[in-house]
Amino acid sequence: MNTATARYAGHLRTEATHVASGTLIQTDAPVDNHGRGEAFSPTDLVSAALGSCMMTIMGIVAERHAWDLVGTTWAVTKHMSPEPPRRIAQIDVTFELPAALAPADRTVLERAALTCPVALSLHPDIKQNVVFEYR
Repeated sequence: MNTATARYAGHLRTEATHVASGTLIQTDAPVDNHGRGEAFSPTDLVSAALGSCMMTIMGIVAERHAWDLVGTTWAVTKHMSPEPPRRIAQIDVTFELPAALAPADRTVLERAALTCPVALSLHPDIKQNVVFEYR
């Protein structure tokens, strides 16, 4: 079964539908690459997927240990290569996690995040800077 189906909507926009849920994602080319920047670009989605995957894996570990991560936030910054070919050169992810987590628990969560499937699937030339802050 397909994971997603998609179509080109014109004007550098695409629409992808998640087959199992029917959820729709639209993309737009970024302003610096002939687009309007009115939706996630495909490379924005890759970057957001990294943070979301890391959080999902930490969530799985937290549920196993009954640690409360509700309210955890993260920010992702994508850096494109300044020289051709156009590609993602670096992704920065900063997590803000609960300060109440014990140091040993933090270590377990951080290791889990850094081994998420998206992190392990990205090309090694893409630098992944991940910061864990506890507040």
